[in-house]
Amino acid sequence: MSQILSSQTDSRVKWLLEQMQKHDGMAPVDLDAFWEADARAKTDPFASDCPQVACGVMMSTEAVWDELGIAEDWKRQEQDIAYRIQLNQQYNDISERIVGKRLLNETLPDPTRQYPKVKKLSDIFEAQEEWHIWSYWLKQSADTPDELEALLDRVERKLENLREFVLPENWDAEKDRLMAMGIKPNLYRGQRGPVTFATSIFGTENLLFLIMDQPALALRFRDVILRAMLGLADVMDQEAGWTPDCDWGRGFGFADDNCALLTPVMYEMFGYPILKAIFERYAPLPTDNRFQHSDSDMGHLLPLLGRLNLTGVNFGPNVRVSDIREYLPKAVIYGTLAPFTFSRDNHEAIVRETLRDFDQARISKGLVLATAGSINNGSRLTGMRLIMSAIQHFGQY
Repeated sequence: MSQILSSQTDSRVKWLLEQMQKHDGMAPVDLDAFWEADARAKTDPFASDCPQVACGVMMSTEAVWDELGIAEDWKRQEQDIAYRIQLNQQYNDISERIVGKRLLNETLPDPTRQYPKVKKLSDIFEAQEEWHIWSYWLKQSADTPDELEALLDRVERKLENLREFVLPENWDAEKDRLMAMGIKPNLYRGQRGPVTFATSIFGTENLLFLIMDQPALALRFRDVILRAMLGLADVMDQEAGWTPDCDWGRGFGFADDNCALLTPVMYEMFGYPILKAIFERYAPLPTDNRFQHSDSDMGHLLPLLGRLNLTGVNFGPNVRVSDIREYLPKAVIYGTLAPFTFSRDNHEAIVRETLRDFDQARISKGLVLATAGSINNGSRLTGMRLIMSAIQHFGQY
C-alpha cells in the first residue's frame, strides 16, 4: 500500500509542477470556487459535508520584503504603523492578482478607540523587552536560584494588589469614555507558554537544572506563574464585566516552543498543571477553544497534551498529523508544512508536504493546511497559490 501511495503522490507532484511551469509559475486554480469551498471548510473542518482541506496559509507581514523586492527594515515595520500599512497595501495589490484575496491588514487603528497599555505577565516578572534584529525579546530577570527566590517574593507582593500594578493611572477615565462607546477592554486569553515563559525569565539551562536539582523552588516558580496568570486574567475579566457564565470571551491559547526541552516527567511537573488550571477556568466546555502552538520537536509530549483535550494545535514540522490525531482526536490540526520549506520556495517539497498532510487526514478530517510555525520572509504568493492548487485538485474530501 505504501508503494502505491508513494507512486500516487509522485504523479500528483509531477502533474502540479508541470502545470505550474505551463502557466508561467502560476499553478492552476479556480479562485472563486476555491475561496467559496474554503469558507465552508473553515466553518467546521470536521463536518461530514466539508468539501476540502481548509487553507491556513494566509501569509504574514514578515513575507512582504521579498515579494515587494525591497530591503528588510523590521524595526520600522514594527514601530511605524503607517509604514506597515503602506507595505501591506502594496503587497495586497499583488496578492489580489495571484490568490484572489487581499490578505494583510490595511486599516490604520483609530487611537481614540484604543485603551491605554496594560502591563503584561512579563512586566509582573520584571522582564524587559529588548529589540534584537527583527523582533522584541525578553531579557532574563533572574540568573541564579537566589535571584529567582527574591524575584518570586517581589512578584507575590505585586499579586496582593495586582490591579494597581497592571493598569495605568488614566485607566478609569479612559475606560469610562470607551465603555460609553460600547468598546470593552481586551480580555487576557493568550500567553507565551509556561516553559517558554520560564526560560525567558530564568534562562533555558537554568530552568532545566532547577527542575532536576531544586524541585521545590521549581514548583514554587510554577505556582507563582499560575497565580500571576489567573490574577492578571481576573483583573481584565472584572474590567470587561466577564464572568464564567458569559457566552463570550471563552477559551485560551498558549505558544510554547520550548516545551520540547522537557521530558514528559518534567513537563507533567512544570508545564501541564498550568495549562490544566487555565483551561479548567476559561475553557471547561467541550466546544471551548483550548489551543497550543509549539513549533518544535515536542511529539514526546503528545500523550500528556492529549489529556488536556486540546481543540486546536499547531505543532512542529516533525510531528506528523497521524501522530497528533492518535492523541487528539477532536483537535483541529494547523500544519504541518515546514516553515523553511515554504520560505525557501521549494515547490516540489511544498507539494509533497501538503499532500502528505492531506493523505494522513483524509479519513479523520479536521485539518487546516498551514505552516508549522511562522510564515517567514521568502514565502511567496505563488507558493501559496501552489498549495491552493494542490488542495483544489487533490485535497477534496
